[in-house]
Amino acid sequence: MAAATEQTVTQLRRLIMEGELAPGSRLQEVELATQLGVSRTPVREALRTLSSEGLVEVLANRGARVARWSVEDLHEIYDLRIMLEAHAAERAAGRMHAAETDRLTELCEQMEACAQRSDAHDLLALGDLNTRFHRLIIDAADSPRLATMLGSVVHVPSVMRTFSRYTPDALARSMGHHRELTAAIRAGSPEWAGSVMRSHIIAARAALLGADLNADGTANSERGT
Repeated sequence: MAAATEQTVTQLRRLIMEGELAPGSRLQEVELATQLGVSRTPVREALRTLSSEGLVEVLANRGARVARWSVEDLHEIYDLRIMLEAHAAERAAGRMHAAETDRLTELCEQMEACAQRSDAHDLLALGDLNTRFHRLIIDAADSPRLATMLGSVVHVPSVMRTFSRYTPDALARSMGHHRELTAAIRAGSPEWAGSVMRSHIIAARAALLGADLNADGTANSERGT
């Protein structure tokens, strides 16, 4: 049963992250079980897991739906990311091995290639590469508690398709932050790495919250807008 639940979590997370299940969509256990070819039990457990990650809202006596975020929610999420990811970068700067920093450099090169082309497909790929970059830093921080706390906030930028909202200047700035973060971590400087990560997340928040909002005040999460 554990394997079925884990597989269901992965499948549902992908559907949400790729926009096939849009924010606000109702999540019916029976329909999802049929769609994914599993029983209702792993679907129910998967929804609980995704709720802890902030991707699903479980409503009392009303089932579940894909999470939607207000402007206030996004401010809070990014405030938490600023604190937690800066701490992760500080810890990683004292722990990351040369092979891992080499991987950060490779990811920087791949992200810059996507950013240079900047078509819709490349911006989606850039988002995936960016997730890997940040995940590598979080893993190198070697703190299960920190990773758990970050798990509930780091998915939001991916769902929001943040890079599609960046101006060319903001995109270039983000790529520069990645390079400087890699240099700080390679140098083993926690202060430098933490400072760059704070600036990086603050800039990402500005890029996202400067985007258009829906009429009801929630953030627009359409792809390619």
